[in-house]
Amino acid sequence: MSDSQPPARLPLEWIAASLRRERTRIGLSLSELAKRAGIAKSTLSQLEGGSGNPSVETLWALAVALGVPFSALVEPPVPSVQVIRAGQGPSVASEQANYVGALLSSSPPGARRDIYRITAEPGAARDSEPHIPGSVEHLIVSTGRVKAGPRGEEVELEPGDYMAYRGDVAHSYEALLPGTTFVLVMQHM
Repeated sequence: MSDSQPPARLPLEWIAASLRRERTRIGLSLSELAKRAGIAKSTLSQLEGGSGNPSVETLWALAVALGVPFSALVEPPVPSVQVIRAGQGPSVASEQANYVGALLSSSPPGARRDIYRITAEPGAARDSEPHIPGSVEHLIVSTGRVKAGPRGEEVELEPGDYMAYRGDVAHSYEALLPGTTFVLVMQHM
């Protein structure tokens, strides 16, 4: 990604439609979903209305409260052939750290896995609360160095290193070198 071109943002209409669809599917009111996700009802109302600027943390909290993978809230309609060039694609930034996740592939019907390309810079760690029960994360470092894993069990990884760990427990990712990138595969049981 060049310095002159910011990462693509997720169209809010995708998020709005997905939130309404999933909330309606399980029969929750705006108030109840906001309470379960630990966010303000006004924030949820704005998101469902197609406005606001949701962070990774807000979307993850909503996905967990809805019992769906993160990708269910951010996935676009997919054509029969899909190419996402390096540095492009729908992405969401973290409020906690210099961390941007770009969804590369969501779980198709009958399979339950999502693939992300992550770019991260040194600074604060990206803390992640537990995902839906049975989640497993697979991480492969492309460039730089990252410290990742369940809280208290973090491991430093270098390019080419792979690790797998439970995603349904609190965990974190921290870039240790500038220009750190890795592929994250989330498997949902």
